[in-house]
Amino acid sequence: MHILRRRGWEVSERLVTLEALVLSRRAALAGAGSVALAAPALAQAAAAPERNPKYVAGREITPEKYATTYNNYYEFSEGKNLWEAAQVIKPRPWTISLEGQLKEPRTIAIDDLLKQVQVEERVYRHRCVEAWAMTVPWTGFPLSQLLKIAEPLGSAKYIVFETAQDPKMPGLQSPFYPWPYIEGLTLDEAANDLAFISTGMYGKSLPAQDGGPVRLTVPWKYGFKSAKALAKISFTEKRPVNFWQAIQPSEYGFWANVNPDVSHPRWSQARERLLGSNEMVPTQIYNGYGEFVASLYSDRKNEKLFM
Repeated sequence: MHILRRRGWEVSERLVTLEALVLSRRAALAGAGSVALAAPALAQAAAAPERNPKYVAGREITPEKYATTYNNYYEFSEGKNLWEAAQVIKPRPWTISLEGQLKEPRTIAIDDLLKQVQVEERVYRHRCVEAWAMTVPWTGFPLSQLLKIAEPLGSAKYIVFETAQDPKMPGLQSPFYPWPYIEGLTLDEAANDLAFISTGMYGKSLPAQDGGPVRLTVPWKYGFKSAKALAKISFTEKRPVNFWQAIQPSEYGFWANVNPDVSHPRWSQARERLLGSNEMVPTQIYNGYGEFVASLYSDRKNEKLFM
């Protein structure tokens, strides 16, 4: 039985979720097999005492209709209204190729992978580099669990994520973009407890337009770091050149940690617009997760860590 574990940084369900949504989500999760949370575990989590406010998101969950209809996914469109076009992506069958400096490179089916991990729900803030933001309840498992399954060799220093390429994706015909979509993390970033592989949101399977059936979720970095529709995960000694970095290295770097004091060359990052309410709020360093991730960069002061 999957157990929802509390760590201190998560958002309390009863603090931010409407009762009707909680009940419907729990009903869906209880019957969703390997991608579900157990109902007793959720009930236990809901009864848990409140956490110190500085460890929670401090924002209401973004209404599902906004998080699932306002999306960046350049394989389909440069606009945001692409959710219908994205339905050409079929969630099953789905496999992920594990390659590179591993004890045993192989391909694994998503459902076989889910049998080997502990699935849970986490509520994370999501901050786009375009200065809009949302707060989402994701279902999935810590990326650190995938590292254990993959068994990288000691020579591996980076993990590289590659998004699926489907002939039905119209954006792939554009000669401007260096497909496939590539993103990467250092192995110590990937091992951090906040780094997450998402397979669902709002108590449902992950929609295609949000990166379904499986995506990376790295909440302290700008959203473009969280690669969608993962088809290949590689381990390497060499730092990858990421998709947006390859297009415009003066605007997008490898690290892309959220920082309100470091502006994008074409706009400020000091404030962000919340989807749903359009309220403008101050941006937080590391998207508010600095206490849990700042130590990753203490020895990297010479790096361009933000943008």
